[in-house]
Amino acid sequence: MDASREPRKAREERRDPEPAYGSHDLAFVPGPLGPDGLRRIDAYWRAANYLSVGQIYLMANPLLREPLRPEHVKPRLLGHWGTTPGLNFIYVHLNRVIRQRDLDMIAVWGPGHGAPGLVANAYLEGTYSEIYPDVARDAEGMGRLFRQFSFPGGIPSHASPELPGSIHEGGELGYSLAHAFGAALDNPGLTVACVIGDGEAETGPLAASWHASKFLHPGADGTVLPILHLNGWKIANPTILARMPETELRSLLVGYGYAPTFVDGNEPARMHQAMAAALDAALDAIAEIRRHAGRGDGGRPHWPMIVLRSPKGWTGPKTVEGNPVEGTWRSHQVPVAATRENPAHLAILQAWMRSYRPEDLFAEDGSLLPALAELPPQGPRRLSANPHANAHTSAPLRLPDLRDFAVSVQGRGRTRAEATRALGTYLRDVLTLNAKARNFRIMGPDETASNRLDAVFEVTGRAWQEAIFPSDDHLARDGRVMEVLSEHLCEGWLEGYVLTGRHGLFATYEAFAHVVDSMVNQHAKWLKSSRDLPWRRPVPSLNILLSSHVWRQDHNGFSHQDPGFIDFVANKRGDTARIYLPPDANCLLCVTDHCLHTYDRINVVVAGKQPALQWLSLDEAVTHCAAGIDIWDWASNEGEAEPDVVMACAGDVPTQEMLAAVDWLRRHVPELRVRVVNVVDLMTLPAPETHPHGLDDPTFDSLFTRGRPVVFAYHGYPWLIHRLTYKRTNHGNFHVHGFIEEGTTTTPFDMCVLNRLDRYHLAQAALRAVPGLGARAEHAEQALRDALAAHREHVRRTGEDLPEVRDWAWPERRAPEDHDRRIEGDIMQCGPTEADASGRAEAVDGWTMVS
Repeated sequence: MDASREPRKAREERRDPEPAYGSHDLAFVPGPLGPDGLRRIDAYWRAANYLSVGQIYLMANPLLREPLRPEHVKPRLLGHWGTTPGLNFIYVHLNRVIRQRDLDMIAVWGPGHGAPGLVANAYLEGTYSEIYPDVARDAEGMGRLFRQFSFPGGIPSHASPELPGSIHEGGELGYSLAHAFGAALDNPGLTVACVIGDGEAETGPLAASWHASKFLHPGADGTVLPILHLNGWKIANPTILARMPETELRSLLVGYGYAPTFVDGNEPARMHQAMAAALDAALDAIAEIRRHAGRGDGGRPHWPMIVLRSPKGWTGPKTVEGNPVEGTWRSHQVPVAATRENPAHLAILQAWMRSYRPEDLFAEDGSLLPALAELPPQGPRRLSANPHANAHTSAPLRLPDLRDFAVSVQGRGRTRAEATRALGTYLRDVLTLNAKARNFRIMGPDETASNRLDAVFEVTGRAWQEAIFPSDDHLARDGRVMEVLSEHLCEGWLEGYVLTGRHGLFATYEAFAHVVDSMVNQHAKWLKSSRDLPWRRPVPSLNILLSSHVWRQDHNGFSHQDPGFIDFVANKRGDTARIYLPPDANCLLCVTDHCLHTYDRINVVVAGKQPALQWLSLDEAVTHCAAGIDIWDWASNEGEAEPDVVMACAGDVPTQEMLAAVDWLRRHVPELRVRVVNVVDLMTLPAPETHPHGLDDPTFDSLFTRGRPVVFAYHGYPWLIHRLTYKRTNHGNFHVHGFIEEGTTTTPFDMCVLNRLDRYHLAQAALRAVPGLGARAEHAEQALRDALAAHREHVRRTGEDLPEVRDWAWPERRAPEDHDRRIEGDIMQCGPTEADASGRAEAVDGWTMVS
């Protein structure tokens, strides 16, 4: 008779009088775990391993109540076994210390495709069935659990938003430790266990992330416990850290500032005891560090960490067809692949799954035995149910009144100001208003002052736990500005910070935002998936400020001249991506205020830091930003007739050059009827079915006409405008000027000339686009050619722009009050104003009237 079919009562009666969950070949080894504790932890580990293998392979017969047949196995085997038993091992040991010490803990799981184990543990803890009731804790639910994994209509093979307790997308490696430290910032009671795969440890972002401990305040922030998991192999190659001699690896980790404990072996009983002892020692050390921090003594601590070395594919098949599997690269994905076609492989799979003795772990109805179900922590202490992993602390920021920071525009286009310097004073007060809540931080790669945001240093410093010298600038143990010369680390900190419910801003040079392209891509996918999950709470938006942009990198040269991050973000889903190009300081204030109110978005704001002409009062800026796009009547001369040409612009330098071109045309070809359209929200341009901000066709046509030429001065690569507007009626008449990959070290205006974004080329484009201007246009074009020649000669002779270019200002033709589109009284600010039927806050796109 098949042992798995024998009634449980009969099996228990013929066995030795030890718990049914016990492993008969598990000899007791002295250590922190008593005999019963050792057996229970090992049994729980076996249950997680069993469920993990079942998810990779099975679509029926989940408890092996009958002999395994080919039709019980999935037709496509997609999953990763090699890392999974090690993750299950860590998980059960974290459960023990959480329960024993009542820890508030979340875990970040770095290995890319460890979801079989993580899903298995969430199921064993009960959280999975609470969130997904159809995956119940019985035989039928277990069958659904197995079938859904890497199956059409099911769940991914890596940690994802669908996984309860996760804040880390496992699709790309390298970011786990940065996310873990971001989650720990301003969370003094939280411990974040971060499991780092040895393949992941070879990436640049992870290598930089080891330094994050130098920014963690031992009293005001939480704790990160890194667990470096060495199982020796990637897909086919050995891993570097696993092959390093232990003395070298220890020296490396000590040099990074950690106190490592090594757990090494493959015999389960000894490994359980060693891991239990290592965790106890690490948590005791953390408690001692915190006691010292509370007394205000001690320098930067050497935080504990654990290095776990276990076989890849541990407890799986030792060999398949004569080839070693366990402990080699062959166990990385699916160790036994031909289980449907090859009876020998099917037999190996059945023996492998039976080796975990599911009949000793699960009751007749398929539920976990009560003695094992009692092992993990309960309620919100479960790793899969900790509210920190679902943004439970999220609360709106307290934001200051924009009036206090508005730039006074004394003559439109005649006042100069640094947009980001005005923003710095606003962010200073955001930090002040939220100082007690400690829920706002600024991240950036050593560029806060360079980007003119240095007003924030009036109220905070740069976070720093290393030595501080008298000559240092604004370093502070409890600083709320995080600077390190790694865009990966800054972005990762912010992602971990917002995913646990806090708010922040990542400010960087525009050209080097590309460093985090793939990180932002992963975050966008996370947001997309989480929005479809009603149990996932909204998370504060990822706010990215791009400054020191392409048009004012004339001093740094071609290497610093690249506006392409916008193109990348524009490819993301419309319900996630937002791109703002404020033309002046007051618009930048309005846009940033709006972005800091929003949730579940990636907001990209592009703004220059150099002195520039200012165009709109604060009231006008709020109205303009709320619309996202508008006709600037004060700059237009079309009157009641349809314009001869539409001069559109998006971005601060493009706006200045376009308005200078309009001024030139009005002086040299006054009969030309010109309409000026400014775009601050780039995503108003595509059709509404593509992006929720997209204008409907009648509104778009009312701005750009249905048949008149449009000369468009755009901040980035011109083809993006063509792509965004290709469905529009008048798209064929768009003539877009932008960055065309011409750059060098030169003057600001010469950068525009090289890329044909300057006022002279824009005016020339308008003349050529409008038919019937005759001789007047010919003379005007000659004047433009002469102006370009004069510029070229002057800039190469003097190294400076022509005075008439450098000192140009918008002429005061008419009183601005006659043509302003203004609002009276209260100004508009953005705020969370809507929720969908599920109660999930949309709350992100509308500016609303507030007193």
